[in-house]
Amino acid sequence: MKKKSLFAKIYPVLVFGFLYAPIAVLILFSFNSGKSTAIFEGFSFRWYEEVFRDTATLEAFKNTVIVAVVSALVSTVMGTAAAIAINNYKLKWFKQATLTTTNIPMMNPDIVTGISMMLLFVFISALFGKTGTLGFTTLTIAHVTFQLPYVILNVLPKLRQTDIHLSEAAQDLGCTPIQSFFKVVLPQIMPGILSGLMMAFTLSVDDFIISYFVSGTTSQTLPIRIFSMTKKRVTPDMYALSTLIFLAILVLLVISNVITAKSENKKQKQGSKKGGALK
Repeated sequence: MKKKSLFAKIYPVLVFGFLYAPIAVLILFSFNSGKSTAIFEGFSFRWYEEVFRDTATLEAFKNTVIVAVVSALVSTVMGTAAAIAINNYKLKWFKQATLTTTNIPMMNPDIVTGISMMLLFVFISALFGKTGTLGFTTLTIAHVTFQLPYVILNVLPKLRQTDIHLSEAAQDLGCTPIQSFFKVVLPQIMPGILSGLMMAFTLSVDDFIISYFVSGTTSQTLPIRIFSMTKKRVTPDMYALSTLIFLAILVLLVISNVITAKSENKKQKQGSKKGGALK
């Protein structure tokens, strides 16, 4: 029993160490005064200063953020609408067929999706006699396409947990169908929508393969920029930029968890008050 309890304590430490050791090394060497990735020569903010002087990297970072924000918002709106439609389907076989079709982009290798979307954009541009169409627009469309299934799968479980009679009750009390959705249904599924939004944003920032095929030469994202640097050598200013991105995502996650915890506490308090009133 003692061995099992000791293993149970050590196992999480090993797992988290395996997951976060590379990030810890990255953060450590982002403060290195030298260019070495093996020897820590001294503490310095040199590379944080360098990253703000690199105009090409900053431009790629700006493109990455803009594409991630736009595609995440568009895919969240479209994915939420699609999830509501799928949830309201009456025919089980049609609903299952739709869900299977939705899952295909997630199972499909990224390189297949990237090449197929590039060919589609080139084919459409050739029909209209245009050239050089690959750029910010095609990049955003491609990101929305592969983000949609993840948003749908985040929203659908919340819709299934929501009482189907809530909307009808709101309409009986005078709400229109649109008002009942925004006042009753939407607050119930909001955690799923936010989860889908965050996942879509993260997938967009992280994507390289699909972006590589559909971005063209005018809309370079940060992963593509870093990949182009690997042909020579990744400079330590990338460590600094990666550290800043990691810290920004960490702060967003903490804020999201705090907001979710507060909303759950409010619901529990309201539920306990209602229970006390009924007694």
